[in-house]
Parts: sequence; structure tokens; C-alpha cells
Amino acid sequence: MGVPQHRRSKTRNRRRRAEVMKLKAPGFVVCPKCHEAKQPHMVCSSCGYYKDREVIAQEK
Repeated sequence: MGVPQHRRSKTRNRRRRAEVMKLKAPGFVVCPKCHEAKQPHMVCSSCGYYKDREVIAQEK
């Protein structure tokens, strides 16, 4: 089992964590069915379609 030889300094830990905080939020794409903004690879919340199939039935 691996055991750390030396303690990691506060600066080294904070520098590593700061890189994680820089990650961008996922972008948005336009739904081809209803032309609303949605997250990629997700079901559209306004029309309920994913890859040209109706996944969630919407009441009209």
C-alpha cells in the first residue's frame, strides 16, 4: 500500500484545486425539433425529444 513520504504543502494542494475550479460549464446546443437551447446529449425539456425520438410525452 502506498504511503506518502512527505506532507503536501498548502500551496501545492490549493494550486491543484484551483485548476479544478477553472473548468467550464457545459455549453448549450439548439434542439433540432423545437429550436430551443438545451444541453448536449440530454432530452430537450421543452419538446421531450432526444435524437429524433420522443422520450417524454408532452401535453399540448
